[in-house]
Amino acid sequence: MRRHIVCLGDSNTHGYSPDAPQFRFGEEERWTCLLQRALGQDYLVLEEGLPGRTTVFEDPVEEGMPALPYLYPCLKSHAPVDLLVIMLGTNDTKERLSANACAIGKGMTRLVRKAQSIDCWGEKGPNILLIAPLAIGKGVERSPVAQEMGQGCVEKSLRLPGQFRAAAKELGCAFLDANTLGLEQNQVDHMHLTRDSHRLLAEALAQLIPTLL
Repeated sequence: MRRHIVCLGDSNTHGYSPDAPQFRFGEEERWTCLLQRALGQDYLVLEEGLPGRTTVFEDPVEEGMPALPYLYPCLKSHAPVDLLVIMLGTNDTKERLSANACAIGKGMTRLVRKAQSIDCWGEKGPNILLIAPLAIGKGVERSPVAQEMGQGCVEKSLRLPGQFRAAAKELGCAFLDANTLGLEQNQVDHMHLTRDSHRLLAEALAQLIPTLL
């Protein structure tokens, strides 16, 4: 059996782009698909990206956004799971969710603890890579999604790497800060990765993941 790598994320895992056909990058462009190609046939990279997804916070205007209640059926359906890659937190910064960076860090901790408790893991046992997402650019404040995100999202997103690094250390997870990889957002909403950034992220993960398995 191939090694199962579940990639749990939001629109940057789904592959959203405002300038792509049907607003989604194709299989030859998304980082998950590029990662599959780079790792080869001994691995199975499973896309679990939902635009708008949060760690644990209910969204009052969007249905089914928290990852927490979805986690059990997700991981059980892909069992045995050899590695869970989590890249979340950007949507948690929305003003309407009223969560500061500390609360978002606690939400991630709760999510990881839940994942570790689920009977879904391969021979290695619970194995999680926590990725701090690329911080939101200041240009979002003048973008078409300015009102959707609200005030304070940029500042909160800049604090997430520190919160997630601390959570990963406490929980015994691997950690990667996407802000160290030279990634860039598109210049429309200043939140979503460019095509080239999908490639760079896939390349970095293709180097890191085999060391975690």
